[in-house]
Parts: sequence; C-alpha cells; structure tokens
Amino acid sequence: MTHTTDIIDPQTARTLPGLFGERVRRSPQACAYRRFTPEERCCGDVSWKEVRRLAGRWQAALRREGLQPGDRVAVMLKNCLEWVLFDLAALGLGLVTVPLFVNDRAENFSYILKETGARLLLIEGIEQWQRIEEVGDRLSGIERIVTLERVCYPTSSSECDVRLAELETWLSEVTGEYAMRECAPAELATIVYTSGTTGNPKGVMLSHGNILENAYAGLQLVAVYPDDLFLSFLPLSHSFERTVGYYTPMMAGAAVAHVRSIDKLAEDLVAVRPTVLASVPRIYERVHKKIMVGLDEKPALVHYLFYLAVKAGWQRFLHRQGRAGWHPLFLLWPLLKRAVADRVMAGLGGRVRLAISGGAPLSPPIARVFIGLGLNLLQGYGLTETSPVVSVNTIEDNLPATVGRPYPGVEVMIADNGELLVRGPNVMLGYWQNEAATGAAIDRNGWFHTGDLALIDAAGHINITGRRKEITVLSTGEKVPPEDLELAITVNPLFEQAMVVGEGKPYLAVLVVLNNRQWAKLAGRLGISPERTDLVTGGRVEQALLAEIARRIARFPGYAQVRRVHATLAPWTVQEGLITATLKLRRKELLARFAREIEVLYAGH
Repeated sequence: MTHTTDIIDPQTARTLPGLFGERVRRSPQACAYRRFTPEERCCGDVSWKEVRRLAGRWQAALRREGLQPGDRVAVMLKNCLEWVLFDLAALGLGLVTVPLFVNDRAENFSYILKETGARLLLIEGIEQWQRIEEVGDRLSGIERIVTLERVCYPTSSSECDVRLAELETWLSEVTGEYAMRECAPAELATIVYTSGTTGNPKGVMLSHGNILENAYAGLQLVAVYPDDLFLSFLPLSHSFERTVGYYTPMMAGAAVAHVRSIDKLAEDLVAVRPTVLASVPRIYERVHKKIMVGLDEKPALVHYLFYLAVKAGWQRFLHRQGRAGWHPLFLLWPLLKRAVADRVMAGLGGRVRLAISGGAPLSPPIARVFIGLGLNLLQGYGLTETSPVVSVNTIEDNLPATVGRPYPGVEVMIADNGELLVRGPNVMLGYWQNEAATGAAIDRNGWFHTGDLALIDAAGHINITGRRKEITVLSTGEKVPPEDLELAITVNPLFEQAMVVGEGKPYLAVLVVLNNRQWAKLAGRLGISPERTDLVTGGRVEQALLAEIARRIARFPGYAQVRRVHATLAPWTVQEGLITATLKLRRKELLARFAREIEVLYAGH
C-alpha cells in the first residue's frame, strides 16, 4: 500500500457538492465505488467521473419534480450507490437530505416525514411500501415516491398510488450535467433524526461546513489513503457512517464498497477485503461472539494458543505504545501470529489496517482480544449533534479504555455536574423546528451539553463514565450505571441482549435474550430438552444464568450484583419498537412490555 495522501480541505471544497466536484476533478478515473455485480460477484468498479455522470441524471429527474432549493427530500434505502447518487444530486441542487433508517417503524418515519415536510421519498421496495401504506393518511405532504423495485401491480379493481414511480422509469429519457448550486458552508445540508430512546426523535440540522470540518479534522488524526478501501455496512442514515464512511473517503480519495446485507457481512468481508472498517460496537461484539463460540468447539490446546496469542499481542501493543517493556512472549509472536492471529484476521478479509468503533461504549475485554490479535482498533466518541465525532484514539496514542483526545478545533470541558460539554465547528445548527430543545442543548456560550458524564485525564484523553439520566437508583440509595452492567453481561455469548432494571427497588434484576445455540448447550448441561423453551424461566435455569452473569460482573460493587433474571429467546427488534435503529435499548418501551415479568422478579420484596 502506498502511503500518500490527497486530502481536499474544507476551504477548497466549501460545500459537500463542492467536495464531490473537486474529487472528480482530481481523480476522474480512480475507483470511487466497488459494486457487487447483479450475479453477486465481487466487484465492479465505478469511477468518480462515472459517479458524476450518474448523479447528473438523478438531478435532471429531481428538477422535473419542480423541487426548489431548501426543499426536503427523504431517502430510505440500505447502503448502496443509489443512496449516494440521490444525496449528491439533491445537495448539488440545494435540497436538504433527510435520511431514514430502512428498517424503521412506520410511526417513527411518518413522524419525521411530516415534521420535515419532505416532498419526495426514495425507497427500496415492497417492505418499505407496506409500512408506508400503514400510515398513508399521515403522508399527504409527499408528492413523489420513487422505488428501486416494483411495489404495485394494478388490477381491474385496484389502482396504484399516483405518486409511485419506479426508478428505472423515473430516470428514463433524462440526461444532464452535474450541477452545483452556489451556497455558503453554513447552509443547511441535512436533517438527521436522533434515535429517540425516549419520546419523539429530534431533527439535528447539520450544515455543509459542520460535516466538512468534522471529516477534515478526523483525517488530521487518522490517516486515510487513496488506495484504501472502506466496507460500508453501518446504515448511511447514521451520521457516523455518513461522515466517516462516505464523505471522509471522498475527501481522501479512497474507495468504498457497500455490504450487500448485514446477514452477508462475513462473506462480504472476505470477498471485498477492505482496509478500513468503521462501525458501532455491536458489530465487533458479534464477530467476537462468533470467535468465542467457535473456540468452544475446539480442543484445550487451541484454547490455550488463542489466549496466549491475545496475551502476547496485547503485551506487544502496550510495548509499542510505550506503556510496557520487552516481554519474553514477543519471541513466540511470529508463531502465534501465523497459527492464530492471521486466521482470525482472515475472517475480516486479511487486509484491515484500521478499524474504528463509535456510537456506543466498546467493551474493554472485546477491545483487548482484537487489539491483541493485531487489529488497529480505535475507539472514538461522538453524537449526531456534533457531526458526529468529538474525539478518537489514534494508532500512535491508543488508550482503549478511553475515547481518545478531541479532534483538532474541537473544545471539550467538564461541567460542575460532571457532564461533558463540546464546542467547535462540528456542533449542529440546532434542532429542526424546536427552539426550546436547541436552547436546552446549546448554551449562550456555544457549549453543546452532551448528556454524558466524563473525566478528562492530564493528557487530554476523554473517559465516558455514564449518562446523566441513565442511572438506576436503588431503594438503598446506591447508584448504578445500567449500561456498564449490560455491556459486561453481553460479552458472554449466551446473552444476545440485556437490560438491567431496579429503579427504586432493593436489588437489581435483568431481562435477557438468550442465544439459541448457546441455550441448547446450557440446556444440555442442565439435563433438559432445548425444545422446552418454557423452562427458560425455570428455577434451575435462572440459577445457572445468574451464575454466568455473576462471573461477568464480579468487578462491580456488591450492591450492583444481579439477584434475579428473566430470560427469553425472542430478540427485541426495531419493528416492535423495543430497540432503536442503531440497536440502542428503548428502556421505557421494554419496561412497559415486560412490566408483568418485572413485577414477578420483585414479588415479596
């Protein structure tokens, strides 16, 4: 890999379409996107020049709809080149992109479409259309719905919605050069709705300058090269993926491949062989669980070699960071690397030189495994409201238990109540049509109040210690951060999801979703049939689950120990409204759904 850079700075780009135009000018024939062929073979290359030609066609189709600068247009697609073309075309015409999660609930996206007054919506196919039909009476403001796939087959007794247009037809017979409307960097580019773990989501208004400055600041700390290849699998509707996995490669001249689906992520990693990954911890947790489950089926010698490799690699990491001296295990590393580390890294494609984790806390034991096996895994921190990145570790200065130091140009401060405050060019313009919420979030001195509790060490590394509002207070007065406990519990492959409860109660309990395969193993050890799912809540099973949980949370204070557990095998889903589209728990909804079960957990106390 040739380590040369070709970064476009915000002053040259000025706007996001300006960034695209400058990239085409500099690298017209270079690969911009790698696509799986219709036969699902990897991969066909699309050059920057070709992307510009295609985006010009999309602009011609958008113009035909009579849209005006400032109008909002929404996109509800999985990650694909069409998502990018829609966004580039819209931004170039001065339209405001409103991204929607492809699997979001009907009530959620209908609220967003209505509040933003979006005039046009791009969807994937029948799955989204069926959910749109559920809330059709709320979407009267949508004038055109463009779909990648056919979703309506009219009969003599029914007609298709007149607003529907298939993409192929919508783009037919239109051509045009890509245009870039002149605008200021401070102009609104996109409205990105927060996940909304409580109440309605809020629309975060981000300008062209917000995003450009954030992408550029990141490239000052973590190098990206023109011959890098990103694998994009976190939804583009997530601001982390949008800035880090879409605009940042464009700024650096790197290429991007879009995953076919999360279900095919393991296959696509091997097929695409990316050099850069950016994701939320949940993906790293899934890969880690897969490794651990596979390890369970191997002989004791393989277990020993695996953990020896992690230990040796971790010591090498500490030594390179200047935080430990030479260790005798270093002599074994070449052998352990070939026998263990290289095989694990091959599952990620074998070429990953950089992996970034953000959006939620990354479990230290999981970070230790990946880093020990040689992956440059960097944890960062941010929020949608900060475009989104505030801080990140670097390869040269990586403290995995922290979220690194602030980006260049970004100021941070700890308020008297322990809350992390952020100020800089990446802080949002405000919340869409919500001055009260904007005023509550950004004070008169321009500090954005994150809602996260943090500590900053002498070297400037930020350590997120919890949420201001997400603290469980027991009836004994003891305070417990539930997310930390949940993170520790779900490191165990047995537990897919977990939510700690106990507000106002004398002790903690936990709701868990079990992994089906691991449940079968546990049932076998307990001498019961895995088919007897009714026994998941039985006394013997509960005691076994509590023993597993106790091992994971032994480091927590005595009052933070879990005394009761309710288990199920049915996962909590976005469609049920129990988790957000970014996989965060909707605590209020989960408490309501399992109110009766929680009552049983505290019966007699």
